[in-house]
Amino acid sequence: MRHYELLFVLKPTLTEEEVKAKFDFIKDIMEKNGCQIKSIDDMGVRKLAYEIQKFERGHYFVIYYQAEPAAIAEILRNLRLTEEVIRFLNVKYENKREIANWEKLASGKKAKKEEAPAKEEKSEAPAEEAKSE
Repeated sequence: MRHYELLFVLKPTLTEEEVKAKFDFIKDIMEKNGCQIKSIDDMGVRKLAYEIQKFERGHYFVIYYQAEPAAIAEILRNLRLTEEVIRFLNVKYENKREIANWEKLASGKKAKKEEAPAKEEKSEAPAEEAKSE
């Protein structure tokens, strides 16, 4: 089984019951196609980067799951046919490094950025030079 991440955005005009019903519908489709759902992240209503179908906001969901490649086509087909889904993105994690990152994301831990300490060291050096002048 391969590792995947599915992000989809529902219309903001849906009530809480309709959002839950559509989410359960998508989750059922995934489970019927043999997906093993590792974790679900309900990100709530957020502002979109740009208008999609005249909507400025959307209800975001992220699902981390494992599935056979044959099941993906059916899942994506159903997402395209569901009118309440205004945008979706399915990401496949392939190599060991990506899969390790997927495991961290699926367990809820944030990935550490290795570049952040290096930037801090660089920013401290000019400040010391300015003091000595």
